[in-house]
Amino acid sequence: MPGAFSSRARIFLLTRRPNKLVFCRGLADAAVERLSVETKTSQLMKFLRNCLAIWVALQLTVVAAWAGAAWGMEGVALPPEGDGKLRIICFGAHPDDCEIQAGGTAMLWAKRGHHVLFVSVTNGDIGHWREAGGPLAQRRRMEVAEAHKILGIQGVVLDIHDGELLPTLENRRLITKLIRQWKADVVIAHRPNDYHPDHRYTGVLVQDAAYMVTVPFFCPDVPAMKKNPAFFYFPDRFQKPNPFKPDVMVSVDAVMEKKLDALGVMESQFYEGGANGSAALIPSDPEKQKARHQQVRDGFSRRNQALADRFRAQLADWYPADKAAAVKHAEGFELCEYGAQPDKTQLKKLFPFFD
Repeated sequence: MPGAFSSRARIFLLTRRPNKLVFCRGLADAAVERLSVETKTSQLMKFLRNCLAIWVALQLTVVAAWAGAAWGMEGVALPPEGDGKLRIICFGAHPDDCEIQAGGTAMLWAKRGHHVLFVSVTNGDIGHWREAGGPLAQRRRMEVAEAHKILGIQGVVLDIHDGELLPTLENRRLITKLIRQWKADVVIAHRPNDYHPDHRYTGVLVQDAAYMVTVPFFCPDVPAMKKNPAFFYFPDRFQKPNPFKPDVMVSVDAVMEKKLDALGVMESQFYEGGANGSAALIPSDPEKQKARHQQVRDGFSRRNQALADRFRAQLADWYPADKAAAVKHAEGFELCEYGAQPDKTQLKKLFPFFD
């Protein structure tokens, strides 16, 4: 019915907030207002109101169902309201990035009852030297799900092709909706200067969401956040245009063995070498296979040791001098300028590991 909705009705329709039949009837009434006087019999009015209310309710239900699928949250249990626990969401480009960069800290949060969600923005379907496509995507989904069980957190893999992520408006909406739906206190992602295009664009998309999560009429089908979360970056070694500088350093010594267990189950990426691996990495002799698994484990242990050594001075900002000197494995995070700007006292509440 072109032109049938009053300006007030259009505003209600744009906000798209369903669930009340009264609201739907309000839309119907707004439409019927414009009908000619001759047709306004009581029976016709009642019939039109009820039919239009049912139609609008069905449309909103379809929109909500479509949006739920588009957010990629199937199988993820949303945290209970008002439990006083933190909500953390980490975005990695592939099904292994969050686990490498923040697996230990995620376990520390989870052990304290906080809610952690790891999101892989692509499905990893070209991340192997021998396999690709749907079978590899499914394999990696299963591997990372097993890793999440070990870490004690939840995870989701979005169905975007590996190597093809772009910072589009559609993807900005997707990331914004995920952060809103999780009602995040902490958001962590790659920096936008990274070697892999998927890493870079994951960082750009999360940066772009750092303000938009608070804008009511951007993605109005998911309520905007009243308070902007604190956004952080994963560490890397790239120096241009600016090097990584951690604002928080966390000892993961207490959970490092479990983190290594979680990384170990993603065999397609590490034991077999991922996109740059080869058959030469996979020995046939059982003893050599054990040695290969240990090699992978030792490599990741050294990675977190190197991070602790590289930022030993920053560890001393968070731990007493003797404890900072003794930290063997660490993870670090740099605060993004675009979200909330917590001071050190507030950072200790977001990373409650230092008391």
